Amino acid sequence: MRFGLDISQHQLTWEELLSRARFAEELGFDGAWVFDHFKPLYGPRSGPCMEGWTLLAALAASTDRIRLGSLVTGVTYRHPSILAAQAATVDNVSKGRLDFAIGAAWFEDEHRELGIPFPSIRERVDRLDEAVQVIRALWTDDDVSFDGRYYRLDGASHHPKPVQAPHPPIWIGASGEGLTVPLAGRHADVWHGFGSVASLTRKAAVLDRAAEEAGRDPSSIVRSTALSISEPVDEVRSTAEALRDAGFGYLTVSWPEDGRSKIEKVVHEVLVPLR
Repeated sequence: MRFGLDISQHQLTWEELLSRARFAEELGFDGAWVFDHFKPLYGPRSGPCMEGWTLLAALAASTDRIRLGSLVTGVTYRHPSILAAQAATVDNVSKGRLDFAIGAAWFEDEHRELGIPFPSIRERVDRLDEAVQVIRALWTDDDVSFDGRYYRLDGASHHPKPVQAPHPPIWIGASGEGLTVPLAGRHADVWHGFGSVASLTRKAAVLDRAAEEAGRDPSSIVRSTALSISEPVDEVRSTAEALRDAGFGYLTVSWPEDGRSKIEKVVHEVLVPLR
């Protein structure tokens, strides 16, 4: 199994975010993850919340080994051509340490406050489908043309290409069994799901069917989900083992209220043995 540490930037300064990323690197985490929101999801609304992709570039230049990503980037916030260039930049700055995670976006109030359109879930999923195709094409080809319902390219190219070949792993955050999980089955290198072990197992079966229908090998898709470590260590271990047994190969560890001491304890007593 692999493990990432969620260092989401609610109410955190640059100095603390950098410290957390380096802490994760020192402890041997495979990845450090920020989020893609423009205001904190809890605490004072006036508190700090750094923009995710510029933050990733700064972290890429300030770390050495750990992989980096935004879990997950909302498709509604940026045109996919711009996002492809931002991601390629981070992959180059980090020398190939980007995990690219994208989803259909969900925070309607944030969109309304910032004046960003928030379409229906059907349209957001269709935009996500097109965006993944556009981004992959710009990363791997030149003179790209694309004629979708929402996005169009006319002989487009962008350089430098990502360091990772053929491109950074594409993670798709998906929970809905009717729309987004099947989309992940068609396109994702990594599916990041949400829910209990039982619900994730059910959703994984939907993922498998969609992958097979798209002519893909379902076993080629890594399964990922979040792991809370605020509970007693024995409970954390039990949950992690159940997720492993359900076929999940990557767990993102949420930052606990007990902070670094709890993370260190879980790493040594749970994560290292599982790995």
